[in-house]
This record gives sequence, structure tokens and C-alpha cells, in this order.
Amino acid sequence: MTQSAETGTGTEIGTAGTGARPAPSPLPPVRAGLAETVRFVATHTLPVFVRGVANPRFGVMSLYSRVNQPAWSNATLRAMRARHRGAPVMVRALSGEMLVLLDQADVRRFFEEPVSTLAMDAKDKYDSLSVFEPTGVICSHGPVREDRRRVNDHALAADRQVHPSCKEFRTVVEEECRRLTERSVVGFPLFWKTMTRISRRVVLGDQAAEDQELSDRLVTLRGHANWMGRRRPEAAKALYAEVEDRIARYAATAPAHTLAARALSEPSPDGTDPLGQAHHWLLGVDLAAPVVLRTLFLLAHHPAEQEAAHADAAAGTEGLPRLRACLEESVRLYPIVPDLVRVTRTETEWRGVRYPAGTNVLVPMGFHQRDPEQVDGGNLFAPGRWLVPDVHGDTRVAPFSHGGARCPGEHIALLLTSLVCAEVLRGHRITAARPALDVARPLPGILDTAALRLRLTRR
Repeated sequence: MTQSAETGTGTEIGTAGTGARPAPSPLPPVRAGLAETVRFVATHTLPVFVRGVANPRFGVMSLYSRVNQPAWSNATLRAMRARHRGAPVMVRALSGEMLVLLDQADVRRFFEEPVSTLAMDAKDKYDSLSVFEPTGVICSHGPVREDRRRVNDHALAADRQVHPSCKEFRTVVEEECRRLTERSVVGFPLFWKTMTRISRRVVLGDQAAEDQELSDRLVTLRGHANWMGRRRPEAAKALYAEVEDRIARYAATAPAHTLAARALSEPSPDGTDPLGQAHHWLLGVDLAAPVVLRTLFLLAHHPAEQEAAHADAAAGTEGLPRLRACLEESVRLYPIVPDLVRVTRTETEWRGVRYPAGTNVLVPMGFHQRDPEQVDGGNLFAPGRWLVPDVHGDTRVAPFSHGGARCPGEHIALLLTSLVCAEVLRGHRITAARPALDVARPLPGILDTAALRLRLTRR
């Protein structure tokens, strides 16, 4: 018997009577034991569900921040990787088995596979997201997904770092950020209100600027999605229909520069539903509020980086590369989606083990892109790493994913958030931030965003 270095399983080595080596038998999958499974569920999957699958519960996030919950999860994943020598591990989670990828070679392969093989609409994800975007790209597969993705990519100008509507978007950001820059102390509620107004104006036009009720209804709908469609499904459907009708009415007269108008201008086959992604666009810009606040909070604790970002903003450098790097680094440290889940559409093979179609595959990306064994300074704020050539193809870090499932909203998200950060920094210095961070130590695995406060001083 010999021991496999990758899977830890034994394989017989022998020869047939003719001297030819027989075809190897399929290897059995590596499975987590009972104690390992309980630990994985308790420290990784259950906390994700309690936090909120589609809409973060800020009270829970505050508790997780106090106890540094990600450290528990990371310790579990490190122990699994060491025990199984990096092999993919089948683990029974809350809703069934999933294959957890713990080695960088497997993670790279995960990103290289086409979405026709590793689809994005795994059951848990579909059950959650279909509550508020049933005709969105993530809830689709096959030819319909490609049709919807084409319309979505056109609206977002996914292949362009600077969106064709950048001029109009810049005006929106400048106007809306005045509510931030006229204060000396700002926190999450004001950032949230500012970003929801920006999202409505960017997606639907100025006519939707005052419709805070629309954003509030979307928050409620995402709350239903946290329960994966199992809590008050009829109420969720009625609320979705109301939101959909309101979005359609705004979109019918939306200016040409808005995302809704751009989607409607793109030819689309029947069933594509060009506005089906509007919920996701609104969600995406809304979720930028924590990202912007966390980025500015980190800059407050890194004065040299803040000054470099300010110089970028003051010079009006095209694309604001330094600020974009700061935002990407913030999302690496505090990802919006820490776990990437796909489902196989065909039989796949990982490390010599065959898995049937329908296998859920999990990449704990929040763990991987902070892993000090793989990422230099993984627990430090180092925006300069994003200015290195070819870094955006490095699968060890994936704030916006990679391959065919890479987030099409990456460029517009970084554009809008960098413009907001630039507005704050251009005329102000962040002279204090609470709570205090010891930047000489590894950064905490989670920040209580609702508790963050920034003090702005005019330059």
C-alpha cells in the first residue's frame, strides 16, 4: 500500500498478468468526521445563516465583531486543511453535503471552470436570491442566463473601467455627498441614506431620488430572502410584485444614462426580463455603504495611505487608481460575499475523485484571501498590492471573483465608491475614527460597521 499525498487515501499498486498496469479504481471522496462536521457547522455555516444570507443583521454583526467570530471559522478551516493535506472535503452542512475546497490549486480550477459546469444557482443561493430577483442572472443558467447576462453587462458597461454615464454619475455623487461633507462626525446611518439615494438615481433616475420607501421595501424583501423563501412566502411574493411595479414605472421614463434605460435599450429575447436585474443593481449600490465607510475607517488609521488617496482625489486622476486600490483592499479584508458556492451541472473530478452532477462546491474565499500562508500581509491593510501588474488575475484574492462568474458590476461599483471616497477626502482629512485599531497587529476579522464613526476636519 502507498499513501496518496493529496487525498490521504490508500491505493493498491499492482500489475496485470501481461505486465500492464490496471486502470486505477475511482478514489472515494474525503469526508469530514462527525466531530469535524459539528465544528464546521457551528463555526462556519451556522454563523452565516444567523448573520443573514442575503441581508446582514447588524445586531448579529456587532456580536460577531466583539467575539471575532471569523477567527473561529478560520481555525476550523486551517485544521481541516492540515488534517486532509489540502484535499477537497465533503462536509454535511445545514442543508446537505458540499465539497469544500481548501487548496489553492483547486480554487484556481474552481475559477477556471465555465459556468455551464459550475453553475451559480446552487439551491441555497437560488432559494434566497429568487425571493427578490427571480429573473436575475444569478438565478439563471443555460441560454437564458447568457441572454440575461448580455443585457446586464450592457447596462453596467461591464467591460469598461469608466462607465459611459460617468459624467452623470459624478454629478449625482457630488450632490448627494454634500450631506456627508457638511458634518464633522459621520457614521453608518448617514452613509446608508446617502448610498441609497445614489443607487436610486443611478439605476432609475432623479425621479426616484426621494423614494426612500422603495429602498425600505427592498430591505424588507431581502429580510425575507434571509430565510430562503421559507418565511411568509406569500407576503414576500406580494412585496416583490409591488417593488417590481414601482421599478417598471420609474424605468419607463428613466433618462438614457441610467442603468434601467440602458437595459431597456438593449435588444433582448422573450423571457430575458431586462429589468430583472434592477433589484440586484439597487442592492449592489446599497451594499457599497458599508464598503465606503470601512475603507475610510481604514484610511483614518493609516495616515500615509490616506494622504496618497487624497492626492489621487485632488489631482482628479482618471479612474482614481489609488482609491480603487484602497476599496479593493477593503473588500479583500471584509468581503461582501465571504463564501462562493456553485453547483456542478455535469460529473466532475477533483484530485482523482469523481463527483456527480448536482454536487455543491464551496470556496471559503474570506478565509483564503486572508490566509498568511498564501497571501503576504494577509491580515494587514496594504492597498499597494492592487497596483501590481496582473494582480487582478491572481486567484488567491478575489474580491469580485474570477472567470465566467466574475462580478459584472465590479467596475461600476469601484467607480461609484471611489467617487464617494474622493468627495469626502478632497476637502477633508479624517482626523479620528472610532473604535480605535491597533494597525501593528493583524486586523480583526470583522468590523461592527454600525458602530463606526469618522471625524472630518477641513483641509
